Amino acid sequence: MKLLQCYIDNIITTALMEDINYIDAAADNLIPADHRSSAYYVAKDEGVVCGIEIAKRVFDLAGGDVDFRILLQDGTKVKKGDIIAEMDGSTLTLLKGERTALNILQHMSGIATATNKCVELVKGTNASVTDTRKTLPGLRALQKYAVTVGGGKNHRFNLSDAAMLKDNHIDAYGGITAAVSALREKIGHTVKIEVEVRTLDELREALENRVEIIMLDNMSCEEMTEAVKMTDGKALLEASGNVTAENIRSVAETGVDIISLGALTHSVKCFDISMKIKKD
Repeated sequence: MKLLQCYIDNIITTALMEDINYIDAAADNLIPADHRSSAYYVAKDEGVVCGIEIAKRVFDLAGGDVDFRILLQDGTKVKKGDIIAEMDGSTLTLLKGERTALNILQHMSGIATATNKCVELVKGTNASVTDTRKTLPGLRALQKYAVTVGGGKNHRFNLSDAAMLKDNHIDAYGGITAAVSALREKIGHTVKIEVEVRTLDELREALENRVEIIMLDNMSCEEMTEAVKMTDGKALLEASGNVTAENIRSVAETGVDIISLGALTHSVKCFDISMKIKKD
């Protein structure tokens, strides 16, 4: 997955303008313009690095004149004490870009780390781990990229990617059959239909309508096991709702094809990384 540079630069520029505004009241009044320093990123926990190229770009846009050497690329598993990158250059740039770069790097590494944990937990089963649209406004592509770095897959990027009938669509339109029938008359041949079901009876109705993907919403493992038997490969089955690292293995062992977790992006813990300036 390759993110557009203009998209990345727009996020960084917005973040820098929010953080610095006009001047850095401390650095600009304390540090001479020609002052130079060396610094490094150090991991303070075990996890997966993600966003290091974006962190590097922050210093280009925060003033430049920094030689940023990446030692550990995205996807690398690190342990406490590992040096991720080294920097030499303008002290003003290092100080002005420090927080923005770390905010992005820590957040993306947190997502990659959490995703990788879930991917490892379902190894040996049929299930793949995916994200959802429960992302922070403006950061969706960064967050979804981080999921792939952690070994997961992406669900829809937006509402245009697929026709997904959630419970509110179905309740508002008058049922699964009515909604699917009406939708098929209007969508193009390349658009897949996914239907969310809450019961095995709704699953049966979705199967009768030959939809491509069926989301099992907040079902128990016993219900999902029965759903897999009923479906018998006629559609992809996605488990969703209240899935955690503690129960994801049990969910995967039901035989579902996909497990989606909103928590990978909406409530993930940042991965602890520090930038340290070397003392003379």
